[in-house]
Amino acid sequence: MTPGTRSGSGPSVTAVVVTYNRRGLLGEALTALGAQTRPPDRIIVVDNASADGTAAMVAERFPGVHLLALPRNIGGAGGFSAGMARAMGERADLLWLLDDDTVPEPEALGALLDARREAATGEDGPPVLVASRVVWTDGRDHPMNTPRPKPRATAAESRVAHAAGCIPIRSASFVSALVDAAAVRERGLPVADYFLWNDDFEFTTRLLRGRRGLLCPGSVVVHKTREFGGADADPGDRFFYEVRNKIWLFTGSRGLAPPERALYAGSTARRWARTFAGSSDRAVLRRALARGVKDGLFTRPRPTAAILREAGVLEEAELPPDRRGHGSDG
Repeated sequence: MTPGTRSGSGPSVTAVVVTYNRRGLLGEALTALGAQTRPPDRIIVVDNASADGTAAMVAERFPGVHLLALPRNIGGAGGFSAGMARAMGERADLLWLLDDDTVPEPEALGALLDARREAATGEDGPPVLVASRVVWTDGRDHPMNTPRPKPRATAAESRVAHAAGCIPIRSASFVSALVDAAAVRERGLPVADYFLWNDDFEFTTRLLRGRRGLLCPGSVVVHKTREFGGADADPGDRFFYEVRNKIWLFTGSRGLAPPERALYAGSTARRWARTFAGSSDRAVLRRALARGVKDGLFTRPRPTAAILREAGVLEEAELPPDRRGHGSDG
């Protein structure tokens, strides 16, 4: 089946892949998407102004893929916001969110859809998010993309999840997550101004607050990062985004209830301590920390709709006006 064509009578699935200067890995990822036993009905590639010939490669090798070429790099957060807005404007039912270095195994999407169907209940329907198991190139679970288990999941929720071969979760990464477009229309797009880091955590906790999300171990994707390890391993100047975005999240996002904010703030402090302990240049981290604290405390994220307008992305998502592009309270 050619990617981009409707498959059967079930919900339509649009895969959204965000890329930046990784033409070779993107080609591998798109090939794997086309080889799914249940391919996505449409594939949107959001190119964040790559300078390595990505757009030409997609047009030549994958003519059935819809290419959304942005005039400037608005980061992973902006890229996923743009791709999701475009997909929802085209009436997608489900959005399969993937990084450009994510290579799904052939059954990955089919397993997500099966889990979603099997975990549906008469009370609240299917879960609003189902995430894949993410492994590295050697088959080990990737520590960068481990979903957080849901604290205090009810017995009924756990029973339904386990019957579908899944685990209740509270958050997930954009490496491979199948999300309900209707829930996104209600709760808003990712906050584009995060640029990178914590955008997936903020978005998925907001989407899942009071709702069900699952980790589906039967859906496996390979995350082809250069090294095996977490995102916090000696991040250098990029530590600024970790600090600023975490402060934005804890002080403004609707994703976390107050007790959760305290819990995750404590785990964040421990992670930052490990980052400093393992860094080869702590002076760079200290400068990034100072900048991140300043911006986190004294600025707020710009509205996502404004960033998408500047990038030339049509606002077709049909979100309620007070929700469109606003993932934070301030």
